[in-house]
Amino acid sequence: MKMYEIVRTDELAPKIKLFEVFAPEIAKKAKPGQFIIVIIGEKGERVPLTIAGYDAGKGTITFVFNEVGKTTRQLGMMKPGECIWNITGPLGNPSEIKYFGKVLCVAGGVMIAPMLLQVKALREAGNTVVTVIGARIKELLFFKEEMKALSHRLYVATDDGSEGYRGLDFLKDVLASEKFDRCVAMGPVAMLQTVCELTRPCKIPTIVTLMPIMVDGMGMCGVCRVNVGGQMKFGCVDGPEFDGHLVDFEELIKRQRMFLPEERLSALLWELGGCSCGGK
Repeated sequence: MKMYEIVRTDELAPKIKLFEVFAPEIAKKAKPGQFIIVIIGEKGERVPLTIAGYDAGKGTITFVFNEVGKTTRQLGMMKPGECIWNITGPLGNPSEIKYFGKVLCVAGGVMIAPMLLQVKALREAGNTVVTVIGARIKELLFFKEEMKALSHRLYVATDDGSEGYRGLDFLKDVLASEKFDRCVAMGPVAMLQTVCELTRPCKIPTIVTLMPIMVDGMGMCGVCRVNVGGQMKFGCVDGPEFDGHLVDFEELIKRQRMFLPEERLSALLWELGGCSCGGK
């Protein structure tokens, strides 16, 4: 079994980590919008993570994750020089990158990281890019300067108003005052739903990245099914990007909450067991 060495780690915000990992085969083929599945130990669970960067010359990929459950917390304890047991990818369909005109990019939480890759690609394709990044509180914001450098204009929002705008309501005025040809959104499901509700009256094509509960990531298990336009789609092979105006967000939210008690119990038992690493 090939192991994947961690080259660099960085804490972007509390509990939010960036890992750069040596994975030359993935780095050669990766494109914006795709994801990987990480397994930290031989008996560990499969964790889907959106690719946040790749360098074919160095043979590395980067991904960012939030330490919320047992496995991501175990992953966050790993150091440069240590190896991840398995990484599968790149998976999913790449983003459609071409000239659209003026594009609104909205990213929240940990998904600010892969959005930076998307903004860069859209800018290089000649688009005018207006970006919004948001988080629950200001301490959880990151990549502000990097996003500002790549965007034609940057807005910042927080749920509590501790930095920038309070929530996304300000977008109503932005959308009313200028024309956008496309919107791309990445972040928590509730945020994606809000963005789609704001863009729908303006008839702006809105593409959302969905990361439903997933197991194999290759279309065989069916766990990641989502309802899009009344049809069942798989988040892994049909996505991860979908027309946001066709997504049944209420059903998606219910499915994402199905295993919350088990996830919390797993994390608690791991803590009580002494937080040993290895993904077992």
